[in-house]
Amino acid sequence: MATEVFMPKAGMDMQEGTIIKWLSAVGNEVHEGDPLLEIETDKVTMEVEAPCDGTLLCKYFEDGAVVPVVTIIGYIGEKGENVPDKPAMAGGKARADEEAVLKGASAEENDSDFTYKVAVIGGGPAGYIAALRAARMGARTILFEEGEVGGTCTNVGCIPMKTYIKTAQDIDAIRNAGRRGVKVDVNTLKIDMPEIYKYKKRVVERLRKGILSLLKAGKVDLVCEEAIMIGPHTIRAGKKTYRSENIILCGGSVSSNLPVEGIDQPEIIASEGMLDLTEVPERLLIIGGGVIGCEMATAFSRFGSKVTIVELQDHLIPTFDHEVSEAMEKIFRGHGIKVQTGKKVVRFLRRDEHPVLVLNDGTEIDADIVLMSVGRKPNLTCLGVLKDKIDCERGKIMVDEYCRTNLDHIYACGDMTNRSILAHSAMKMGDSAASTACGKPKEVNLNRAPLCLYTIPEAASIGLTESQARKRGEIMIGKFPFAANGRAISAGQPEGFVKVIADKGYGEILGVHIVGPMATEIIVEAKTMMDMEVTVYEVADIMHPHPTCSEAFMAACADAIDDCLDLPARSKNE
Repeated sequence: MATEVFMPKAGMDMQEGTIIKWLSAVGNEVHEGDPLLEIETDKVTMEVEAPCDGTLLCKYFEDGAVVPVVTIIGYIGEKGENVPDKPAMAGGKARADEEAVLKGASAEENDSDFTYKVAVIGGGPAGYIAALRAARMGARTILFEEGEVGGTCTNVGCIPMKTYIKTAQDIDAIRNAGRRGVKVDVNTLKIDMPEIYKYKKRVVERLRKGILSLLKAGKVDLVCEEAIMIGPHTIRAGKKTYRSENIILCGGSVSSNLPVEGIDQPEIIASEGMLDLTEVPERLLIIGGGVIGCEMATAFSRFGSKVTIVELQDHLIPTFDHEVSEAMEKIFRGHGIKVQTGKKVVRFLRRDEHPVLVLNDGTEIDADIVLMSVGRKPNLTCLGVLKDKIDCERGKIMVDEYCRTNLDHIYACGDMTNRSILAHSAMKMGDSAASTACGKPKEVNLNRAPLCLYTIPEAASIGLTESQARKRGEIMIGKFPFAANGRAISAGQPEGFVKVIADKGYGEILGVHIVGPMATEIIVEAKTMMDMEVTVYEVADIMHPHPTCSEAFMAACADAIDDCLDLPARSKNE
């Protein structure tokens, strides 16, 4: 009896598919598993495989036809075998598959014969850490990554950006060398953007190769295809399906955009595009004064761009303490970066072959390149048929302290979730999810995840801001300027301060906020002290090596209790 070939239902919402191309002609012999035709759905392009050995007896639809799901599109059987004259709805396995998809499970999921203990979708910081942890715990593990391992952070985010920031620091060092007696003709200083770009690429490639080596050493199976859930335990990637007892979703995020007129101009790009530039734009306009926007402004202002930042809120980096925001804005202006806060983007015009921004107050700003840096949104495409079965809120997957979703065997980490969008938080979440999936539950606490800003100078923050702390009760505030720190002065980096906020009753450290040299390193000590519940009284008494920038943290703690000998004693009326 001839076997029916049908238009598959590859997802809950799929109602029809388009036949892109038949890969075999009527009368040709085919073998089970051979690619028979290519189809396109609203989500993916995929191949339909021959369900059995035999001859392709007929095909009811030609290339380009749009066919409802579970419709018979052809038959395979013995040569000369009779088949119907026209298509019909498929029965048998096709109908079973459709009903199973509608129920949220594939027809093959009635058994518990899993090939993998842990499957991870997404190879960014959360994903590759989860895969390595699961493999180290003895679980057979598979990792799916449609792009490059390392995700946004390694390839088009944290790492390349910090490489550019270091180059910017070198430029500053050369320009300031004359103050130290090093004679340099700064007028001959040239920026070779193609070489800066090539160096960044080498750094990224080295780290990416390191991740690949770790995965190989850990015996993690790596599949470089887009992965989509087609059932609670089943993943489709490329032409194959995979079954796993536990699944960890680490799909990351994508850049957001503003729904305004004129946004589709080619010069308006996201951060990924900025990091691929091989020419320095003369006029760079940055929409969004958050972390990404401020770091890009720092680098490209040193490369030679005239930079303007437009921020909707009334201050830069709104997630930081207000004193940090004020200090960074003052520093930016001092380095020639124009800052416009409290301004709303209305639309973009086009004039003289370049974009022009129009603000809500009527101001127009011309630019050669516009960086759209208004945040990121979760990439949930991997959810497939489970998109309505996994609890989400405002487009983010809801997870518990073990990174579990409402489906016990499915976990989610990093930017996809309602927890944190920081790379270091994502790594901890990946570790927690994998450990829990392998039978050793590990809770992840992200309440004290440090915020880091890699500008010149750096900024870092942990815990409560001053305004948040005041709402909780009486507090003590200690502050120490780097202008009084020996290491900072000798390094020619006296800008900034360390600010410590503590509970007045017990001296518990509630928040630490830093602008200045080594801020992103010093914040680690602050986190350690807070996690260990060390008070400002105790930190003020801890011996720190001299001269170091970390002494400023100790001194700020001492100032909180009015016992800093490196600052004048406070007035009794203060």
